[in-house]
Amino acid sequence: MHRCLIAVILGVFMGQALFAEPSGSSGSSGPKELRWAADPNSGVPYVFADPKGAIIGFEVDIIHAIAECLGRKAVFIGNNFDCLIPGLRRGLYDVVINGLPLLPTGSPGVLYTDPYFLSYGQLVVRQNETTIQHFDDLENRKIGTYRNWKGGISIKPIEGLELRRYAYEVNAYEDLLHRRIDAVLLDFPESAYYTALIKGLKMVGPPLGNLEYGMVVSDDHPELLEELNAAIKILTQTGVLQGILVSWKLWNPRMEAWLGPYTATEEQTAHYEKTIASQNTDTADDGRVVRYIGFLPILLEAAITTLLISLLSMLLALTLGLFLAIVRVYWARPFSLLASMIIEALRGTPLLIQLYLIFYGLPHLGIKLPPILAGILGLGLNYMAYEAENYRAGLIAIPKGQMEAARALGMSHFQALRHVMIPQAIRIVIPPITNDFISLIKDSSLLSVITIVELTETYTQLANAHYDFLGLGLIFAVLYLLMGLPFVLLARRAERKGGSRVGIRGAKG
Repeated sequence: MHRCLIAVILGVFMGQALFAEPSGSSGSSGPKELRWAADPNSGVPYVFADPKGAIIGFEVDIIHAIAECLGRKAVFIGNNFDCLIPGLRRGLYDVVINGLPLLPTGSPGVLYTDPYFLSYGQLVVRQNETTIQHFDDLENRKIGTYRNWKGGISIKPIEGLELRRYAYEVNAYEDLLHRRIDAVLLDFPESAYYTALIKGLKMVGPPLGNLEYGMVVSDDHPELLEELNAAIKILTQTGVLQGILVSWKLWNPRMEAWLGPYTATEEQTAHYEKTIASQNTDTADDGRVVRYIGFLPILLEAAITTLLISLLSMLLALTLGLFLAIVRVYWARPFSLLASMIIEALRGTPLLIQLYLIFYGLPHLGIKLPPILAGILGLGLNYMAYEAENYRAGLIAIPKGQMEAARALGMSHFQALRHVMIPQAIRIVIPPITNDFISLIKDSSLLSVITIVELTETYTQLANAHYDFLGLGLIFAVLYLLMGLPFVLLARRAERKGGSRVGIRGAKG
């Protein structure tokens, strides 16, 4: 097993394209890169996945226009929304653009650009709702919004108003449609799109609050801030920014008051209708099948990523777990206590916290691991603790007389472990190890917080963008089942073979 692990690790490090940290340059022969980040689950029309898996949205168009203006190549790096700023400080990318409102007090460690879009809060209710026409009508009602939404800071509280915050905006609109809440308050762009995508919803009332979207850079790079501000100014002066917003049907009175009137061509506004049609949830069954078939390359890539990370993590967990179990059971008491402390520390803290510490905490100590390597290390160390306990249970279950007999036959302590104790322990722990591996495959979904796009993250992106949680959910559930089933069958076969071999040896003895 140790040889296999070494070979795998060497192969991993040889795959530099897979494991390399995002680079700030595309090489001496190409243009300098502008690494930009956003949460690919931001939803329509900010940053989202089209039916072919490409990342699109009005902010995607804006950052590409800015990169072209600066003579750079825009390179997208996806990250969980809550991790965008930590990732920026870690140096994973150069700029964040993701519907971030400019804060009056700013934010420590980062700098905000000039605004590129002016927006406001917009109420959305059910189509047949007549009693809610304004924010003041929400007394004793339930209202949904995004958990990090900043637009409601200046909105006065209403008596009896119950505010529910959602991890994804689309879930708020879904709950509204299913009558779990009475209204949704979010930015105008998503309100406009989701009322077009989801039949049975409508926008009501005047604009609420005042939102100015800006990009964010690290305060270590004030020169980049100046370049971005200059590019925004050029885009507004040349009408490029206006054209992008019009093409996504986001031109509103506040933008017009800021930049003046803009006359849209029919070709520009067609982009909006095309996007709505591609995201339409009322597609016929044959259309859905065609869409799902189009998703296959994305699903295959995500499944391979998930399976690769899971296999390497489990190899690491099994190898280190066996070592820890041996130390805890057979070594001197100080080492045994240390092994026990390591196991309990890893089992007693959430995997998510461990991933944050490895990926975002270690850089403060000068250790920057590539995302996939950090993911493998995080999953491997976490499950190492559980595998160590599995091995320990297997070793304890073997009668001590077998170790004594092996030593009496002239075997060294190491030989007795290798040829007598460990093989029997492995046979005993095959079932729980198999269960842990299936759990590890599912826990790999947490890796989205360190910029890895695995299977669950892909499902979230596609489901949020296409408002298709049931059909896509069933497909992804089957994928997870198919990935885990071969290992269950393989483990059962290994268990049967191991049992028969031990039985034969026992009979001969």
